[in-house]
Amino acid sequence: MKKIPPKRARAKQKRLSPDDRRREFVAKATEFFSEEGFDGGTRDLARRLGVTQPLLYRYFPSKDDLIKEVYRTVYLEPFDAGWEKLLTDRARPLRERLQEFYQAYTDVIFTRKWLRIYFYAGLKGLDINRWYIGVVEDKILSRIVSECRHEVGLPEQGKPTAPELEMAWVLQSGIFYYGVRKYIFESPVLEDKRQVISDALNVFLAGFEQVFSTAGGPGRAAAKTAGRGALA
Repeated sequence: MKKIPPKRARAKQKRLSPDDRRREFVAKATEFFSEEGFDGGTRDLARRLGVTQPLLYRYFPSKDDLIKEVYRTVYLEPFDAGWEKLLTDRARPLRERLQEFYQAYTDVIFTRKWLRIYFYAGLKGLDINRWYIGVVEDKILSRIVSECRHEVGLPEQGKPTAPELEMAWVLQSGIFYYGVRKYIFESPVLEDKRQVISDALNVFLAGFEQVFSTAGGPGRAAAKTAGRGALA
C-alpha cells in the first residue's frame, strides 16, 4: 500500500511592517463596513481581520478613529488635487473641462464599495457625509458656478448664490444617482457613461445661461442671443 506523504507545513505568514498592517486593517475595514454597515462591532471586525481585538485597538484606539481613517482613504485620498486646476483652466472651453472632470470623478466614486459606505454613513448619521458634502461644495460646485458665471458674462463673486448652488447640486446629484441606479440598485441604465455626462452638461449649461444671465442683467448670453437674432 502506497504511503501518503505527510502534509507540508504551512508557509510562515510574512510579517508585516506596522504601516503595512495599518493599511491592511483599513482596507479590510472598508470592505467590512461596506457590507455590514457601521453597526458592525470591532469584535466582529477583528475576527474578519484574523487578529485579536486588543491588537486592533493598538492601531486604532476607537472605532471612530478607524472610521475616520476609512473616510480619509476612501473619500479624501482619491480626491485629485488636479481636478480644481482642471475646472478653473480658462485656456480650455468650459464644456470640455466639465466633461473631462466628471469622467475622472465618476471613475473614482462609481464603485459598489464607495457608494455603499456613503449611504451607510448617511443612515447612521455619521459626519462622513457632512464632511464630504462640504468638500464637494467647496472644491467642485463653487468652482463650477464661478466658471459658469464667467462664461455667461456675469461679474466675479466670492461664493455662489443659493439658487446657483442648488442648480449645481442638480447636475451633481443627477450624475451621482446614475451611479446609484447602476451599482446599488442594479437597474438598467444607459451604459454609455460619457453620453450620460454629456447630456447632463448640455442641460445644465443651457439652464444656467437661461436662468442666471437673464436674472443678472444683460451679459454675454444676451449678446449671443442678439447676435443670433441678427443672423436669423
